[in-house]
Amino acid sequence: MGERKRVAVCDDDQAIADLVGQLLAEAGLEARAFYGASDLLAALGREPFDLVILDVMMPVMDGFSCCREIRRASSVPVIFLTAKDEEVDKVVGFELGADDYVVKPFKPRELVARVRARIRRAEGGDGAEGALEACGIVLDEAGHEVSLHGEALSLTPKEFSILACLMRSKGRPVASRDLFEEVWGEEANVQSNNTVMVHIRHLRKKLAAVDSSQEFVETVWGVGYRLG
Repeated sequence: MGERKRVAVCDDDQAIADLVGQLLAEAGLEARAFYGASDLLAALGREPFDLVILDVMMPVMDGFSCCREIRRASSVPVIFLTAKDEEVDKVVGFELGADDYVVKPFKPRELVARVRARIRRAEGGDGAEGALEACGIVLDEAGHEVSLHGEALSLTPKEFSILACLMRSKGRPVASRDLFEEVWGEEANVQSNNTVMVHIRHLRKKLAAVDSSQEFVETVWGVGYRLG
């Protein structure tokens, strides 16, 4: 992975934050622990990180609120690490732009593997050369830039990857299951359709904010989604 990647770990439980930091350091990553959302946000404004691991249940500002603040200024990958394993909490997390959701107690090797995978995907290492163009959208996978009618779009990494996948399909519908496995890099499960649907909804809103005259991402009932 070249130079050591920097990971910010935020948990009000100091022992857990330090433990996660130690696990990541032992795996060759540079980790920095924070014990409150405000300290994390201040640091993100001053220095670069390649990924953020964020607890949900924190005093003063919880993880969901913190993620919302992060997404206002950055597309850095965010992994929620929390004891909350209800589906509604996961949906909220993904709606706010999180990239993954790891439930405590976690397996160290699994956590490290997920961190590495999210960093690799954020780097766009397996993107195709050149820009993709369709429906007034121009998407540069190598530069991780996308625009609609010349106006830059601010997409989360997952929204960007979904749009890239749909553009590569050149108008052919892509099954929700295939989108999930391509973008998340995991085998689809009973929750994957809802996860994809949430991200599609947010992608549509961002496209409509620039041009509401058409629906760029169409639902093909019983099949999946395609770029209109």
